[in-house]
Amino acid sequence: MKTDLVKPLDRQRRTWLIATMVAGGIAGATTLVPFVDSFAPPESAKAGGAPVHVDLTTLMPGSMTTVAWRGKPVFVVNRTANMLAAVVKADPMVADPHTDHPFSMPLPAYCRNEYRSRPEHPNILVLVGVCTHLGCTPIPRFQPGAQPSLPDNWPGGFLCPCHGSTYDLAGRVFKDKPAPQNLDVPRFMFASSTGVIIGKDEHGEA
Repeated sequence: MKTDLVKPLDRQRRTWLIATMVAGGIAGATTLVPFVDSFAPPESAKAGGAPVHVDLTTLMPGSMTTVAWRGKPVFVVNRTANMLAAVVKADPMVADPHTDHPFSMPLPAYCRNEYRSRPEHPNILVLVGVCTHLGCTPIPRFQPGAQPSLPDNWPGGFLCPCHGSTYDLAGRVFKDKPAPQNLDVPRFMFASSTGVIIGKDEHGEA
């Protein structure tokens, strides 16, 4: 009976095999690093959540500007005295006058007032322009009075073009509309008398 003999592995070949395995492991780890890094959020995504500065010097009374913050439109409105009076007029017409039931973010404590604005600048309204019904963007309808798709006693505000939800000049939803909640008010602060920062206040970034 013939017996096969296993020859011992010579040192030179053994050293070569170990070196090959080590090199392969390093190459695999090198390939893995960029793959793992691909799960990290890109810089553009990080920047998308950063606070946004809005210059108010060109925002005339009665006008609105829109900026992007966290991928959403944010309305900044410079309300006139008549527009502030219209907010008071709308109190009995809105479903949640004190925003007891916020939508996707809590109402900042400094905006817990009738105008939903900072007391030191009651004319400046900051709203997330996303309808609380199905996420469309409401359009401004600041002129009071009868207009297409609006009631005869319209005090001024916002109209959602998708399903007809309406909001007053403080972003509060009117009664008996598809939208169930008021428009969100993000955290914000005044950097100066001529500029506002959205997404940040005295407590830090939102």
